[in-house]
Amino acid sequence: MQPHPVAIVGASGYSGLELTRILARHPAVRLTALLSDRWAGEKVASRLPVDGPAGALQYSALSGADRLDAELVLLATPAEASADLAPRLLARGVRVVDISGAFRLRDPSAYPLWYGFEHPAPALLAEAVYGLPELGRDGLRGARLVANAGCYASTVALAVAPFVRAGLVEADGIAVTALSGVSGAGRKASDEYSFVEVADDLRAYRLGKHQHVPEIEQTVARGGGRCGPISFTPVLVPIRRGILSTAHLRIRDGVGAADLASALESAYASEPFVKVRPADKVMVKDVLHTNRCHVGVALDARARVAVATSALDNLVKGAAGSATQAMNAVLGLPETAGLDLLGG
Repeated sequence: MQPHPVAIVGASGYSGLELTRILARHPAVRLTALLSDRWAGEKVASRLPVDGPAGALQYSALSGADRLDAELVLLATPAEASADLAPRLLARGVRVVDISGAFRLRDPSAYPLWYGFEHPAPALLAEAVYGLPELGRDGLRGARLVANAGCYASTVALAVAPFVRAGLVEADGIAVTALSGVSGAGRKASDEYSFVEVADDLRAYRLGKHQHVPEIEQTVARGGGRCGPISFTPVLVPIRRGILSTAHLRIRDGVGAADLASALESAYASEPFVKVRPADKVMVKDVLHTNRCHVGVALDARARVAVATSALDNLVKGAAGSATQAMNAVLGLPETAGLDLLGG
């Protein structure tokens, strides 16, 4: 079988770097181009420990995106850049997997409120297939445009949706606290993300207005059938990567610990990348550098609350790994291709 020609735009960001590492070893993919204004003209091997044809490639400027020779392009670019570039690539017959939030929301009127810009291609929002296979694979094979799931939405929805879908918890009144490493803010230089400011501190941020809230609610509703407003508290923690989420859900009458455990096991029994663990054994260190998400649940019987925990690597299962999994599905490859050897 001839390898599929694939390119990465935004290859010098954290997600782009992870994509390069994964796709350079992918058995059914041939990297044809890596675009980055920051590193244009440099060889990939000078920036990453990548050998072979991928390491010999030179980074090229983003201005060359319209001339890419690829069957599929992965966009590791900011939302506004992806919203502008994706339609041009699609017009040339190139499939697109976008890692940003540019095509995740169905409602174009949500973009000015949550992302701060008017969407330039609102018609594509209805076409874009959401890239979180564990909660819905329909439409991924052969899709022209995939809106890859965000890291927060993935970790919350994978932990919460099975209970909502099974009718064990109320779909309203869900509260989530998510602790995230600094790489979740992207590769940028600013005082607030410098070592001195971040080290030895915890910081809740963007309370009540985080741009991923509507995606989280939309994803839980997609996987669970419905979802009310979620109270979401993101917390910046002084680690490089990883997310640990804790969701509190009000249980319905008669629901016990065994019901909750059974719902979680049933939901992910055949999923290669989601592992059910005891809730107090769900830890970030066990999922780092893998495409796995670990989930667990405990019953707080006195408070009549289910406590669902989840952990993933925001740069792999929350970005590049998930995008590779979605790309595999689009191209008709096994979802595990290129990802099954990633170890923590």
